[in-house]
Amino acid sequence: MGIDKNQRKQRGKLKEEVVFPLPETVQNLPGGYSEFITQIKQRISQERIKTILSANAVMVMFYWEIGNSILQRQQNEGWGAKVIDRMSYDLKNAFPDMQGFSPRNLKYMRTFAEAWPDIAIVQRIVAQIPWRSNITLLDKLKDAETRLWYAQKTIENGFGKDMLVFQIESQLHKRQGAAVNIFNAVLPPNNSDLTAQIFKDPYIFDFLGTADPRKEAEQEQKLLDHIQKFLLELGQGFAFVGRQVHLELGGKDFYLDLLFYHLKLRCYVVVESRAGEFEPGSVSKLNMYQNVVNDVLMHADDQPSIGLLLVKSANKLVVEYSLAGYANPIGIANWENDIENALPNNLKASLPSISEIEKELEKKQTGKSYNL
Repeated sequence: MGIDKNQRKQRGKLKEEVVFPLPETVQNLPGGYSEFITQIKQRISQERIKTILSANAVMVMFYWEIGNSILQRQQNEGWGAKVIDRMSYDLKNAFPDMQGFSPRNLKYMRTFAEAWPDIAIVQRIVAQIPWRSNITLLDKLKDAETRLWYAQKTIENGFGKDMLVFQIESQLHKRQGAAVNIFNAVLPPNNSDLTAQIFKDPYIFDFLGTADPRKEAEQEQKLLDHIQKFLLELGQGFAFVGRQVHLELGGKDFYLDLLFYHLKLRCYVVVESRAGEFEPGSVSKLNMYQNVVNDVLMHADDQPSIGLLLVKSANKLVVEYSLAGYANPIGIANWENDIENALPNNLKASLPSISEIEKELEKKQTGKSYNL
């Protein structure tokens, strides 16, 4: 069927409203534009740095206040170290989307407040550098004056954490002289390691949060609620061990989503869940958790742990190549379309059926498996 004259006319009018805008060439723009846009770009970079440094300063000061409060309680009321573990547990429950309140980090907050008793110095200098750089100063240097000197140099030269470690270990302060000068806060260079580090600092994003991460964290918590309830209701021997089980490994904090013990199979079951699609890196993390469980928690009479990774969707070929080479028995389940109606509102994902999970467990002797 052809297009009549009226239809052609109407389509022509519609085309007039379709625009693919192209930027004008610089040669055709007014004089002074290049200088103008350069100034705007510089201003944007400076304001971004100011904003993130301001957020960092608020966070570091807040960490100092928490650490100082712990320190005062311990000194005046004899609070022991166990209080910090309980604090971490309570804060984690109150703010499940935040990882900055681990026992290890809370202890660093206390050490930080003890190392910097003068809050004015913290506000003027130390709060201007990332938290991980502050931890480096605490770990590497015991002398307060030398620590302050390196804090100043970090800002002046834009040292990232790795460069800061290198300069400390190469004793830069002895080569340049460690006299502490009157320090006026300046912005670190735009292209410095410090600037790059602070824009990627996980503590900042953990502290600030955004709507999407909070929403995702809430969904993950609801999903974990469902998985925990579902597995325990199977009646096939699952015993609940823990949720968000804290693991300190190599100076870093990790959290196992769910940990069960299967009474019939006599082995631990490590469950990790992802609200999104399968990513190969999730297998590596799950395998690491299993290795730690096998090495630290497993009794001599136990069988090796089983890993179960639950994802919304996955590509079979990607899964096959991701599982290749792992010795631990790992099952990957696509629960996007299974028992979907049993989930909390606004969360369209679920677990495999009971028979599918049992099938995964039975395959533990054969190694890797997946249901997609």
